[in-house]
Amino acid sequence: MPCSRHGDRAWDPSGSAVRVPFTNVAVIDPAEEINELTGTLKGIQDVLDIDAMRKQIAELEEQAAAPDLWNDPEQAQRVTSRLSHLQGEVNRVSVLVGRLEDLPVLFELAAEEDDEDALAEAGRELTSLRSDIGALEVRTLLSGEYDSREALITINSQAGGVDAADWAQMLLRMYLRWAERKGYSTEVYETSYAEEAGIKSATFTVKAPYAYGTLRGEHGTHRLVRISPFDNQGRRQTSFAGVDVVPVVEQTDHIDINEDELRVDVYRSSGPGGQGVNTTDSAVRITHIPTGIVVSCQNERSQLQNRATAMAVLQAKLLERKRQEEAAAMNELRGESTTSWGTQIRNYVLHPYQIVKDLRTSVEAGNPSAVLDGELDEFIEGEIRWMRRQETDGAQ
Repeated sequence: MPCSRHGDRAWDPSGSAVRVPFTNVAVIDPAEEINELTGTLKGIQDVLDIDAMRKQIAELEEQAAAPDLWNDPEQAQRVTSRLSHLQGEVNRVSVLVGRLEDLPVLFELAAEEDDEDALAEAGRELTSLRSDIGALEVRTLLSGEYDSREALITINSQAGGVDAADWAQMLLRMYLRWAERKGYSTEVYETSYAEEAGIKSATFTVKAPYAYGTLRGEHGTHRLVRISPFDNQGRRQTSFAGVDVVPVVEQTDHIDINEDELRVDVYRSSGPGGQGVNTTDSAVRITHIPTGIVVSCQNERSQLQNRATAMAVLQAKLLERKRQEEAAAMNELRGESTTSWGTQIRNYVLHPYQIVKDLRTSVEAGNPSAVLDGELDEFIEGEIRWMRRQETDGAQ
């Protein structure tokens, strides 16, 4: 609430407001909000079960110290990745707890020293904590069956010709930059380059716990409006690209694939503009005939390795297809209409004005360049909350 010119409200350790002679400063009593954030953070710790996390960290550290750990590289990668994730989660909570405990002291010192700058700094820290705790709270909403999995993402150019192919490549860079900002490992399995510019499709993984739960709301059609750099008349062009997000399969998943229902093609890997990047026919394309699903892999030098990776991608897509069919059947039994998130979900407008807007959550940003450089957190957090509401309403 606004304060009078010579009687602004500031921090008091008792939780009540006191008068300090700051001028032209509009500050509200932060004690109530700090108490509220403390309760929220305590609830988050209960949901995350920090004690159980610490116990699991100790177990994983013991496994990571085993001298024969790297005899099985895939298992070693899973152990070290899970350990790093859990350590990061616990550290993230610990840092927030420490910052929140220090915050009352910052306000108290600012009031005692009659320091406007210190009070403003404490206010900025409160705002920052509110945002950071809100982001952590979103993590507790990821409780779906496959949410803890790594994510397998496929991007396809759609309507819009060469602009759509260029747009697909821009989206690929956007997600890879987002993962890089988060410190998440990624691996591009296959990239099919378009003739003039951009890509026809690309498939990659984000190798981090909860990557699927975090990114599954990105599934759908993304629309770009801009002045086409490929039109010599400088006309505005609308382009579309599809993003498919599925969870990576694990050993516990049971997906039957009949080898007789597969068509396997091998070909030579190629780079942009058809440039050869491999002198042998090591790239593999697998078509699952009953469903028409086609997957490819060309990132390995060995045909056998590419085939194994392509089969893993096919299993992930078939698992997601099975899950969607089961969900549709359950909704039909309930008499509910099924809706898909695989429709147009977000607009990126670069001309005649600049804005990125999510059509489901109404989250928007006025700096498309930053979004396309990987600043997606606000959109992702909004869609996670939106999806949770949809699932909660559907279960009622």
